[in-house]
Amino acid sequence: MPENASAKSAVNFDPRPPEAFAEFGAAAPIELDDWRYSSLLNNDTLKAALLSIHNDLDQQRRLFDVVLTNLPLGLSVFDAEQKLIVANPRFRQLFGFGEDEAAPGTPISSLIARIRGAETPGAQASAKHRDIISDGGRIRRREWTMNDGRIIQSVVTILSDGSNISIHADITDERKAAERIAYLAHHDPLTGLPNRISFREKIDAALASRQPDEHIALVHLNLDRFKSVNNTMGVSAGDKILRQVAERLRLSAGAGNTLARLGSDEFAILQCGRQQPWNVTALAEQIRRELSEPFFRGDKAVELSVSMGVAISPEDGMDTDVLLKHAGVALAHAKADGPQGERFFTAEMEAKINARHALEGDLRKAVQNEEFELHYQPLYDLTERRICGFEALIRWNHPTRGRVPPMEFIPLAEEVGLVVDIGRWVLKRACLDATRWPEDIKVAVNVSPIQFTNSDLPSDIRDALDASGLPPARLEVEITESVLMENRAVALPILHAIKQHGIRIAMDDFGTGYSSLSYLSSFPFDKIKIDKSFVTGIVENREAFAIMRAIILLGSALGMRVTVEGVETAEQLALLEREACNEIQGYHISAPRPAADVPHLLEQTFGKAAAPRS
Repeated sequence: MPENASAKSAVNFDPRPPEAFAEFGAAAPIELDDWRYSSLLNNDTLKAALLSIHNDLDQQRRLFDVVLTNLPLGLSVFDAEQKLIVANPRFRQLFGFGEDEAAPGTPISSLIARIRGAETPGAQASAKHRDIISDGGRIRRREWTMNDGRIIQSVVTILSDGSNISIHADITDERKAAERIAYLAHHDPLTGLPNRISFREKIDAALASRQPDEHIALVHLNLDRFKSVNNTMGVSAGDKILRQVAERLRLSAGAGNTLARLGSDEFAILQCGRQQPWNVTALAEQIRRELSEPFFRGDKAVELSVSMGVAISPEDGMDTDVLLKHAGVALAHAKADGPQGERFFTAEMEAKINARHALEGDLRKAVQNEEFELHYQPLYDLTERRICGFEALIRWNHPTRGRVPPMEFIPLAEEVGLVVDIGRWVLKRACLDATRWPEDIKVAVNVSPIQFTNSDLPSDIRDALDASGLPPARLEVEITESVLMENRAVALPILHAIKQHGIRIAMDDFGTGYSSLSYLSSFPFDKIKIDKSFVTGIVENREAFAIMRAIILLGSALGMRVTVEGVETAEQLALLEREACNEIQGYHISAPRPAADVPHLLEQTFGKAAAPRS
């Protein structure tokens, strides 16, 4: 190596170029060899890279601190020796740890000992059976109930080396919401009683555990005419009364029986024991006594009654569905007997129910195939001594059963929702038939209360008149008091809308309801029809005659025509003529006849008190 080479290597390095020294009159530094210069440059680059890496790590550390501090979930990391490596503030907040209590290096056992609460009993053991194996390790759930009522859930990921990472969350609100949903799934929200689903589970359990000498009684209860309470007082008041009913039933049932609410005004009681039917009979009597006391809504007292159907296992069934069905069948028969009915299930009841279901199927086919026809009974004007109109009465000619009485299929049609379709057909058929009669002969059509609530009755009437061309003044619509009694607020606007079209409206079966006089003052009826039950005995019974006279005078004073139904004798007709009754209807004039017989009836002449009976 040349001598000057060692001299060069001893010279201090100055990175400035030679010209930088010119202004100072100094000599430029001695130039370094290329290798040394390159090494020094690489050193600077390395320093710059290290500085950049340091800055990146510092930035990531700050970001990690921000995430860790603001994470809404608690986070803890433990090493293989189960000592704390890192924990965020939310972890300490959830479990109530101070910073010194949850410092790095703290054993997990020490932390668990400081938890202000306890692990949910059985949670750890059951968690072992719920471990989930994933690529990241084994996942386990633990749950803690804190002393302040909070519920903390920990999801622990156990890594292969024994260390673990845990996420902790306050699930108190979620757990309460889930419990509320589960509660509502099995309980009635209005009364807090078990609902139909829960009641079925209770029956299943009772039947499964029934001893050979044990009986299980199922009581199906239904409040009588509760719908009128909702209609007259409002749904809110009805709900309050239902809660009172539930409380009284709870007291009657006692702790040993299961009470449930099955529907709007339907309840059920499950009673197990060996002394049946005596025990369930005593229970029914207790319920009747409890519910006989008036219910109060403000200053107004409401009186309710209840109908009950009872089925007893094993005699009436050993399956939940069968037992529920038979109790319902018994209830249906109890209600058919009138309010406050009580019936035990019998095999004959089921036969009747099966026959009823068959009749319902046939009735649906009859509506589709129009198997009905109308018969007409004359309305006789006592002043003019002539037939002034006809009442349309439906008849069902069943292809195999023959003539089915209206009293048998009309209530069924109302119950299963077919009466609206039948009512529309009657309106159209009656209006069409009336167009073939003289222009001074009217037609009267009965309207079911269900047509007021489940259809657009004014529209149905307009359609019938438009289709037939019958003048509105020749149509008379007959309603019963139940139309107004069940929901006056709904019915009155409909009645006014019908009357505005020139259609006459009559109150049928006057005097058989609860508030006949008040209904007459609430709507200007064109006519009142006195029920035939008032006609029997008017000839020989002064009291019956006095009632009849009073109603006739009332109608006259209110400017309403009066029709008396059920006139069957010449003596009755003569008496009503003397009292200036407007119209009569009954077998003394004629029984209901097919439409083809109407022209013949109109040709007949009826004497003053000796009209022939047809």
